[in-house]
Amino acid sequence: MKEFFKYVFATVVGIFIISVIGFFLMFAVIGAIIVSAEKQVVVGNNSLLVIDLDRQVVDRSINDAFSNLDIPGFTSVKTIGLNDIKKSLSNAVNDSRIKGIYLKVSVFGGGMASAEEVRNMLLDFKSKSNKPIYAYGDNFDQKAYYVATVADKIVIHPMGSVDFRGLSGEMIFYKNLLEKIGVEVQVVRGPDNKFKAAVEPFMLEKMSNENREQQLIYMTSLWKHMLKGISETRNITEEKLNELADEVLTFKHGSDMVEVGLADKTGFKDEVLDDLREITGIQARKGIPIVSIADYSKTQIDFEKFGSDKIAVIYASGDIGGVLGNNSIIGDELGLEIRKVRQDSTYKAIVLRVNSPGGAVFDSEIIWREVKLAAEEKTLVVSFGDVAASGGYYISCAADRIVAQPNTITGSIGIFGTIPNFGELLNDKLGITTDVVKTNKNSDLLATTRPMTMYENDLLRKYIAQGYDTFISHVAEGRNMTKEQVDFIGQGRVWSGENAKEIGLIDEFGGLDDAIQLAAEIAGVEEYHTVSLPVLPGSFEQFFKTGTDNIRLNIIKNEFGDKYRYYEYFKKATSYNGIFARMPYDIYVN
Repeated sequence: MKEFFKYVFATVVGIFIISVIGFFLMFAVIGAIIVSAEKQVVVGNNSLLVIDLDRQVVDRSINDAFSNLDIPGFTSVKTIGLNDIKKSLSNAVNDSRIKGIYLKVSVFGGGMASAEEVRNMLLDFKSKSNKPIYAYGDNFDQKAYYVATVADKIVIHPMGSVDFRGLSGEMIFYKNLLEKIGVEVQVVRGPDNKFKAAVEPFMLEKMSNENREQQLIYMTSLWKHMLKGISETRNITEEKLNELADEVLTFKHGSDMVEVGLADKTGFKDEVLDDLREITGIQARKGIPIVSIADYSKTQIDFEKFGSDKIAVIYASGDIGGVLGNNSIIGDELGLEIRKVRQDSTYKAIVLRVNSPGGAVFDSEIIWREVKLAAEEKTLVVSFGDVAASGGYYISCAADRIVAQPNTITGSIGIFGTIPNFGELLNDKLGITTDVVKTNKNSDLLATTRPMTMYENDLLRKYIAQGYDTFISHVAEGRNMTKEQVDFIGQGRVWSGENAKEIGLIDEFGGLDDAIQLAAEIAGVEEYHTVSLPVLPGSFEQFFKTGTDNIRLNIIKNEFGDKYRYYEYFKKATSYNGIFARMPYDIYVN
């Protein structure tokens, strides 16, 4: 027995030592990868600046050395930041080492407004330089093609095609499925929020007339704007483009795209490389000096603006009130960033960059309050990205000015709540019964194992009605409208940026850079530099934060199933236990 314990102890000690050594080796490997990823970049003469848009397009690049590396055992989403594209193109105009732009884009990994912003950056580059833009794609989706049409030459693979067929939107409805499995989703919307369509899949079997109307209006606006841009750069009439869209070019080949004028030539990859060698003056079969946006941006310093005065660019991207920081906007966290800038006299203006479909009412209110206070003391301009709807608009409406792209999705001024009832599923389908003991009449408020009572329904409806009234009051105050005017264009209705400007929800068209320039102009500052906030974590911190978030996400999913996003709308009325709150209700502006 003594020998047995001796061997067991030796085995345990051995495993412990090996684990410690492995742990430190892992750190060494991670460190080596990060160092190699962040090595100094040298830009050669006669280089092409490569813009690879076949990846996720985000407002700003993250400090994650692993995000764009192909490492066995690591999965990551490759991204490209609009901030890096802007800085790189601005500097490439006068950089004699950069001979032109190679635009790689088959499937654009961003929204319509991001495509617009990139396209406008490229148009600005063309207007300021005599350097060519060469676009190639195996195929082109519609957003990718829209961006590519700024190029001097569009080349497509001989077997490729342009997916050019107009815009459509399809919704999936779960009402019948939920009825079959015995789940009832009890929906309460704000007063007359008939356009608030996010809840329709749980209520209906097809789109309501109001939802169909709003989708057709904003999609028509987006499509007309896209056609206008393509028509101007490709010299094809909008009427002809609509005819081509009706023909469904998806199942035709590259030569057909050239024939109708959508592309300039077809080319295999080796022929594309020959074209690029010609642009750079490199002899046949020799390597082409290229530099990516990510690498080139590391070598550049923005000298366009300087001075001790600062303009804060505060990013608000993701769902409002989510539990994971990377892809969500936490009210207290973003509110703190705005408050710190407001109290810092070296900041002369604030630009809030909003890219959010909405989220929790409570967090939206926290952020709105800080935006309002900041706008009372400093110039505050909001820049909308792909989408700034519902809660995204809620947090923006107190700004001095709002800038958006014509194809930004915004509006959706409305509130709703959903309370699931799993009673039939548990009782009739699974044979699970429940019982309750309570000390007071409503101790089991909004239980999910039974239908709402009349009292609970009235209580929730009044709560949401008050929330909607607060929402339209904020918008009315911020946009200098009456509540009746806001309610008329509200009711949960979604608008394109072009529509939104006509009805007074935004002030000007433009991207983030336009918003910064507008803020500087209003604040009366000429020499300044911008500071991006919140400060992004470094590579090591980002790596371990991402890992920690993934672990937390898995815990939440295991604890609650797929329904793991919970909001603080009952913060005053209930005990709230962080991310492990056991209240499966949603009340949000989304």
